[in-house]
Amino acid sequence: MKTPYSSPRCIARSFDKCAEILGNIKGPPLGSYATFLKFSGKMAHIWQGLRSGEWLTAARARAYALILLATCGLAIIGWLAVSHGLIDPNGKPIGTDFSNVYAAGELTWQGKPTDAYDPALQHAAEKATFGGREVPFYGWHYPPFFFAIAFLVASLPYALGLALWLAASFAAYLATIRAILPRPETLLIAAAFPAVFVNIGHGQNGFLTAALLGGALLLLDRRPWLAGVLIGLLAYKPQFGVMIPIALLASQRWSSVATAIATIATLVGLSFVALGDDVWHAFITSMNFTQVVVLEQGGTGWEKIQSAFSAARNWGADVHTAYAIQIALGATLAATLAWLWHSEAAFELKASALATASLLATPYVLDYDLVVLAISIAFLIRYGFARGFRDYEISVLAASWIMPLLSRAIAGATGIPLGLIVMLALYGLTLRRAITDRTSVQLAASRIAQA
Repeated sequence: MKTPYSSPRCIARSFDKCAEILGNIKGPPLGSYATFLKFSGKMAHIWQGLRSGEWLTAARARAYALILLATCGLAIIGWLAVSHGLIDPNGKPIGTDFSNVYAAGELTWQGKPTDAYDPALQHAAEKATFGGREVPFYGWHYPPFFFAIAFLVASLPYALGLALWLAASFAAYLATIRAILPRPETLLIAAAFPAVFVNIGHGQNGFLTAALLGGALLLLDRRPWLAGVLIGLLAYKPQFGVMIPIALLASQRWSSVATAIATIATLVGLSFVALGDDVWHAFITSMNFTQVVVLEQGGTGWEKIQSAFSAARNWGADVHTAYAIQIALGATLAATLAWLWHSEAAFELKASALATASLLATPYVLDYDLVVLAISIAFLIRYGFARGFRDYEISVLAASWIMPLLSRAIAGATGIPLGLIVMLALYGLTLRRAITDRTSVQLAASRIAQA
């Protein structure tokens, strides 16, 4: 049975009425819809650019690097100009953390290296370095064999020692990145990497860490014993050595493992001979202060530490929960890294993943340590130039490059651990590339076998 509204005439009148209503619509509704479509189109274009990476041309990469290099270089010069007597306007020493290295070296010259592990005595030595002026405390947390560096720089005036330390380690860093990626623009982009300026501002050892790890990876196939020596020297920052043995064992690099162990044993033995056994007892005792005050209580500042542990603590997690999160991440990294290094994946992918995992695995990684991320980026770019880049790889690499400039400020203002997020994305992308390329090779081999 037909309803009053189902006749053809009624239906026609309904359509006419709708057309009339739509025809009377003016201004904002249609304009807003057009604006929405335009915005959607732009977003789709941006997203496509991020996916393909076509937005980052070689010319743009050079331009961005030059702008950042010039801006940060002028900022450093300006900061030095307004400082007074090696003390900056914030009352901190120029080179901040370098003051603990220099003070430890002076204590070594005085025959009192064990004092460096006592916070009160170390702080007194730092004040003495600056003529008794009040400066913040920067703890000495290194194994005793790192006194060799402190001893050398303290043989010079503070400013000269700082300049020599940064120049020599920076040159080693640049040489390593250039060896990994021998392209015309490499030195410029490596020099402008924002982690470089963070490291310079702190007078820290990120350049040395990156040079040792990158050099070891470069030499692992050609000079495995020398690579082992460089890995052994990395023991001056033992928190970054957690993942390296897993990679070496998974790939059965026995000669590198042996020389790394021998190098560490030699360093320990020389430190016993040169400094005595009391310094090792002092170092072991001081580790409780480092763990509790510096790491667990966030004495350094949660925003500066780029780890899962620090992010969890910054969000209000208790110490045990934060450790559980960090351990879970470490176990995941260990398993995936062991698989990767045991596989037939390209060495560039293995090297990039190891450098990134070394940063992610430790609960105590500062933003100046992100210089090591340059190793990950360089190896992955080298692989991309040889095999082509996949979706989002260029954009994630660009985000990894700029991230050290922003991570501390964003974490401090919002609690968002940008550094951790970007490093996880880079590590995941590296694993994805290893898996997809392996699958592609297997499919190609299968087709050849069937032909």
